[in-house]
Amino acid sequence: MIEGTEGIDSVLLVGFGGPERPDDVMPFLWRVTEGRGVPETRLAEVAHHYDVIGGRSPYNEMALALAGALAATLASRGRPLPVRTGMRNWHPFVADTLAEMDAAGLRRAAGLILAAHRCEASHDRYERDVAAARAAGSLRIRVSYPPPWFDDERFLEAAAQRIEQGSGIRRGAWPASVPLIFTAHSIPEPMARAAPYERELDASCAGVAAILKPPSWRLAYQSASGGGRAPWLGPDITQVLPECAAAGARQVVVNAIGFLTDHVEVLYDLDVEAAALARELGLTLTRTPCVGAHPLFFAMLADRILAMPEEA
Repeated sequence: MIEGTEGIDSVLLVGFGGPERPDDVMPFLWRVTEGRGVPETRLAEVAHHYDVIGGRSPYNEMALALAGALAATLASRGRPLPVRTGMRNWHPFVADTLAEMDAAGLRRAAGLILAAHRCEASHDRYERDVAAARAAGSLRIRVSYPPPWFDDERFLEAAAQRIEQGSGIRRGAWPASVPLIFTAHSIPEPMARAAPYERELDASCAGVAAILKPPSWRLAYQSASGGGRAPWLGPDITQVLPECAAAGARQVVVNAIGFLTDHVEVLYDLDVEAAALARELGLTLTRTPCVGAHPLFFAMLADRILAMPEEA
């Protein structure tokens, strides 16, 4: 290392977080919705989603698995860096993780926000939380972020392979009668206008479709929770499925390209609600896995971390 400069000495995965047992669900939801005026009836409705999938979220567990996979990948490259997780909305909170990293003498972390597509809700809030935690604790550790990777060829290839694995349909052999539907979390339209979210999603979908070569594909949204205060991005998956059925489809393949892991929005909103609607419409809905701990995905992340420049 050049004298007076610092290289990356650790990695911080920053995520949304999720309740890990039934008693955590309502406190978690209260924290997520604090100050937003969300009625208790809506919170009870969302709490039921967790009941249906087992009374907890697999989010934190999946984040730990991602951290382990990334640490192993970095070690295989000769850079065995500590990889930690910090969450916005549940334990381990990002402030606590950063304080522990700082106390351990770590001084420059690569910050990886667990979302590929950027908007105020998916990226900006996380960076603000990291900055606030550093300031509140007077921490010496700094956090730098690698460039966006929504269109990296290895991320796209990893997503394409997950779709092939989950659907049993191979690239270049896609049946003309089976639409491929990508989904992402809807956000308010005013937020979308101020961010590259839609453009980055379109680029990811187009990139994966170029690999798989389905006769048709489209992007739909899911998990909107606007309460009518402002329009949210659409069309929703519940609008797209009837259109597919009306066009004569009998099977659809769905991939939640906007999510990295199969957590509650995927397990409930797609596997329960969307699947139930598909059955009513006479459609077979094949939901394929998210990228998760795919080796190509972590090879890409490792390369981006190792390529981050030293800081003066």
